[in-house]
Amino acid sequence: MARAIALARRGEGRVEPNPMVGCVIARSGRVLGEGFHRRFGGPHAEVVALDRCDGSPRGATMYVSLEPCAHFGKTPPCIDSLIAARVGRVVVAMLDPNPLVRGRGVKGLRKAGITVQTGLMRPDAERVLAPYRNRIVSNRPYVIAKWAQSLDGKLATRSGDSQWISGPGARRIVHRLRARVDAIMVGSGTVLADDPLLTARDVPLRRRALRAVLDSRLRVPNKCQIVDTVGDARTVILTTGKQAKSAKADFLRRRGVEVVGCRERRTQVDLPDALATLAGLGVTNLLVEGGATILTSLFELRLVDEGYVFTAPMFIGGSDAPSALRGKGSATIASATTASSVRVRRCGDDVLHHMRFDS
Repeated sequence: MARAIALARRGEGRVEPNPMVGCVIARSGRVLGEGFHRRFGGPHAEVVALDRCDGSPRGATMYVSLEPCAHFGKTPPCIDSLIAARVGRVVVAMLDPNPLVRGRGVKGLRKAGITVQTGLMRPDAERVLAPYRNRIVSNRPYVIAKWAQSLDGKLATRSGDSQWISGPGARRIVHRLRARVDAIMVGSGTVLADDPLLTARDVPLRRRALRAVLDSRLRVPNKCQIVDTVGDARTVILTTGKQAKSAKADFLRRRGVEVVGCRERRTQVDLPDALATLAGLGVTNLLVEGGATILTSLFELRLVDEGYVFTAPMFIGGSDAPSALRGKGSATIASATTASSVRVRRCGDDVLHHMRFDS
């Protein structure tokens, strides 16, 4: 099962919005075949493993990181292939949270006389499948927050200068992230301050990410990089329902930008509704590169699943210089947001804290 879960990760950035799944077929300690879901619309892991079997899979044990599907989608039901191959046992790490599948795959296999075991290494499989589960169960993307800061926690100087706090090594990691997520989101303040392009550059491209801007007042300039390059990547502005009907919205639509109205909360775009809108557009993994306003809102609502925080060996200082998180903050240490897992690595002179958070 550990091998099946490791194989599943190879599909990252290519299979979404489908889940990453890996599969291993073995008999008497010997691996007969293995596979993983390589791309959206392609054959599922179980079918790939069966096709690559060295010998007959009849009576063998199949280890799969997610419950085999029992419905028609882009491909036929996987359980039909397992039943036809007459495998003897299927070990499933995690049941599929999709209502179209959940439990039906296991039930169908057992009905066909195949022994099924569930739950082996489930926590490990859940970590890999967290983005897929988020979109299915919570109707929102898996949120990856990224920012670069000084040692004293500043995102920029008091004048707004932030290029570059982090070094080339850190920026390469960010471009690799951009190259495998479904969407990259910033706030309108970041567009106004930095005029970002929000594309992956100088790295192998797994997918071309949608560019999303959270813009309650529709402040995005008529002339900026994301508008001028709208032909290079799908670009969506998430604004209030009122602004979505404005002349400015019509102008942006004529340029090729999608302007979508979301629910409003205290004159601002309702963040959960904005995330649900992105999920409806097929976004499974969302990289947020916004400033303090959007980062603070995400953390206050406990909507951050993963974080990449690059800390540079510099002190900026100044009470007017922006920090990553504002607002009231935690009243006690016990109530502070704490990572469930942390990995620390050097990126040249910078230090990266790669964290996961339990929602």
